[in-house]
Amino acid sequence: MDLNKAMIIGRLTRDPETRTTPQGANVCSFSIATNFSYVSKDGSKQDQVEYHNVVAWRKLGEIAQSYLKKGSQVYIEGRIQTRNWDDKEGQKKNRTEIIADQMIMLGSPRGGSGSGQDFGGSNSGPQQNGGQDSFTNSLEQIPTINQDSSGEEISVEDIPF
Repeated sequence: MDLNKAMIIGRLTRDPETRTTPQGANVCSFSIATNFSYVSKDGSKQDQVEYHNVVAWRKLGEIAQSYLKKGSQVYIEGRIQTRNWDDKEGQKKNRTEIIADQMIMLGSPRGGSGSGQDFGGSNSGPQQNGGQDSFTNSLEQIPTINQDSSGEEISVEDIPF
């Protein structure tokens, strides 16, 4: 069994750029920065930044173009793909990208707390998923475990999963 899955949360380093293929499909590309913090051997805090190239196709690309901008925080889920080509001078080039399948916009347009709008797709290409995906739907079905009005705790056996 093989698995090619990438999940990142970060901020856009530039505004999304959209192009249209000769077949009429929209393709949107943007870059996301993610941070990793750790403590070095000498005890000082170190920050490491990674930059990820993201490509969103069709409807998901249109949504990214409309709602994302430089500095926007976003969750991207997709697969990793490397493209190879020869540039104008004949030099071999390659680029590793995340092909987005799911996108959740985090934070509000004015930088407030999360709006959590979720957009995702299927194998036939990314599509808007009505703000919900199967994970979000399953979370809504999970009962809140707390005390009811009678003061009794809910038993682990009462949980449906």
